[in-house]
Amino acid sequence: MKIFLESTFPDSSGRPEFKGATVPLWRDEDVLDTWFSSALWPFSTLGWPDETPDLKRYYPTSTLVTGFDIIFFWVARMMMMGLHFMHEVPFRDVCIHALVRDEKGAKMSKSKGNVIDPIHLIDEYGADSLRFTLAAMAAQGRDIKLSTQRVEGYRNFATKLWNAARFAELNACSRTNAFDPRNLSVTLNRWIVGEADKAAAEVTDAIAAYRFNDAANAAYRFVWNIFCDWYLELAKPLLQGADEAAKAETQAATAFVLDEILKLLHPFMPFITEELWSIEGGAGRNTCLALAAWPEPEGYENAAAEAEIGFVVELISEVRSVRSEMNVPAGAQIPLVLIGADHETLARARTWEETIKRLARLSEISFAAEPPAHAAQMIVRGTLAALPLAGIIDFAAEKGRLHKEIERLASDAKKIEAKLGNPDFLSRAPEEVVEENRERLAEVEERREKLAAALARLGA
Repeated sequence: MKIFLESTFPDSSGRPEFKGATVPLWRDEDVLDTWFSSALWPFSTLGWPDETPDLKRYYPTSTLVTGFDIIFFWVARMMMMGLHFMHEVPFRDVCIHALVRDEKGAKMSKSKGNVIDPIHLIDEYGADSLRFTLAAMAAQGRDIKLSTQRVEGYRNFATKLWNAARFAELNACSRTNAFDPRNLSVTLNRWIVGEADKAAAEVTDAIAAYRFNDAANAAYRFVWNIFCDWYLELAKPLLQGADEAAKAETQAATAFVLDEILKLLHPFMPFITEELWSIEGGAGRNTCLALAAWPEPEGYENAAAEAEIGFVVELISEVRSVRSEMNVPAGAQIPLVLIGADHETLARARTWEETIKRLARLSEISFAAEPPAHAAQMIVRGTLAALPLAGIIDFAAEKGRLHKEIERLASDAKKIEAKLGNPDFLSRAPEEVVEENRERLAEVEERREKLAAALARLGA
């Protein structure tokens, strides 16, 4: 098709002159849509237009993973071409992921000089650390603010995992064919296999729903916060104790849970987990980790074990939190009083007394009907606990400090809220600045709530 237009040509001054000749214009016959070949990708890569075995087996595919910025340019075109040439859509699920931006939320650009080179990050922190960072931050609907500090943090997580495996090896924790998670006698071991079961279910459900950030964070919480911070710490007396039966069961349970951890982390950190799988398993493995069976929820949860160990963990955590909030000296040994505790709580406290005292830095654990004077109070699973702090901290000074800090935070929150409530600011400020203010407001509010709780504990 040819098109004839009245052309105009500028005069010597550069201004258009409305005189000219009629010239023919036509579309170049050899130009395709920029995304034409990309639109054919789902089937052209499988041998189309020939009827190849690969095309028959692999078309249609199941899932497409892409960024939101090319949904129309690529995804829509693939759908149209698939329907036209193959008479079937090329995929049923489309996972739309976030874009990676710099730590302030700005789009990476060479001209801005804010581009983060992934090869440099891999050389510095390892491929597993970068891979886990991207997965953990890939919340649906939000771009990733990538910073070297975050990648470094997940490198530390990899180090934590390696050290946990090393601890297990030093304590002769190895797999045994006779190990049955359903027939455990030690409460701590019943608790950890139940927690591992819950973690497997949570990670599996999140992956199935394409919520990779939730899956990564669930695995992270279980490995660092539950297995490393609590189970291994609480298991030390058993692994180093004289009860050989309890020791052997704990060694086997540790090895079993560590295997489950390696499986759960493998999609996110394939290199370190495969290495640990080969080291921990030795010659007894019959497959590499990539081909091992995925953990399936088996119903290992034990309500009684969770109630007992959960109480111990929360009690120690609350005491540590109060010590930090009240500026209790790190080396100070303070007493703990459980108020009106029932028989079950008394039994748990006595069973775990030495462990609680060691991990919470307590001088003693006692029981009373009423809370003592000048004590910070807390509720742990329905039980009132008190820390008598008379003579350890200055109550009046501490109340004054908390009041002052809460007022400062309230003032900061008010200023940020005024900004975010200003339509002019929201319309003019870059998106990353607005988001930074929202995050700052959330941090301020969280800190203010914690200090208000600390003040309430002092009876203010």
